[in-house]
Amino acid sequence: MRLARSPYLLLCFVLYLGCCLAAGIFVANATLHPTRRPLRPEANNTVREIAGRLDSDLSDVSIRTPDGATLRAWTIQPHHDNGDAVILLHGLADNRIGMIGYAQLLLARGFTVLLPDARAHGSSGGELATYGLLERNDIQQWFDFLLAQDHPHCIFGFGESMGAAELLQSLTVEPRFCAIAVESSFSSLREIAYDRMGQPFHLGPWLGRTIFRPVVEFAFLYARWKYGLDMQQISPEDAVATTRVPVFLIHGQIDSNIPLRHARHIQIRNPRITLWEVHNADHCGAISASPEEFSRRVLSWFHTTNVTELTTGH
Repeated sequence: MRLARSPYLLLCFVLYLGCCLAAGIFVANATLHPTRRPLRPEANNTVREIAGRLDSDLSDVSIRTPDGATLRAWTIQPHHDNGDAVILLHGLADNRIGMIGYAQLLLARGFTVLLPDARAHGSSGGELATYGLLERNDIQQWFDFLLAQDHPHCIFGFGESMGAAELLQSLTVEPRFCAIAVESSFSSLREIAYDRMGQPFHLGPWLGRTIFRPVVEFAFLYARWKYGLDMQQISPEDAVATTRVPVFLIHGQIDSNIPLRHARHIQIRNPRITLWEVHNADHCGAISASPEEFSRRVLSWFHTTNVTELTTGH
């Protein structure tokens, strides 16, 4: 009986691994080729209207990366600016128009804002979204562009979800940010991959760590073999471990997309990081759940670190 079962069990195991391999390839390709939300002509009209209403100048700008991708953005500069600038980074499958609400908040306080489309998003070039592997260098290029164009006293950063994770990772190559604030970042691609395995079944990350673990491993191996990308290096929590840039983490307590534990994992890696856990806020929902407190906390964060820069000369 035991011998009769062995071929059957072996067959089941081979089929299981085959299904995991196919699923891993699908997951890797879907992750690296997200749905592109095009930047429609009416978006330009909307932003031009907003810029005019806030007594600001709107410009279409672009940079070219070393790997040949053309990345596009808007810069909006108030006529009576405060001398500082903020880079605003959108989430997955979105584009720069998704950050216009934050831009209005900052423009009203005199900040110049730069709103880029991430690579493989909106109007920017690039075939692959790499969640910080390449984007960290893109952000550094945008930093240099902003510095050369507007000569701001301080450059800050704000990002949500994917943009938050990319901004945190950019600190490994761009330590000149005066401060950054991010909302709903994942702690590492591996950890969020475990979550994604369980979310269709309304289960926790344990499913990705156990039964579907081979799917995650095959996805990482395929990305490395096919595209030369070591996706295991995508880790905001590792990136901030030694940074001296002031970091303000924002995360909703009921985030159903990227659970709160991700922000806590990031904070544990660096005790200088400040974490605000927002009551009744879902994914990237802090500004909706607590609009006044969100504005006060973010603006205060930028103002306080700006004053520190002036007094310490950091």
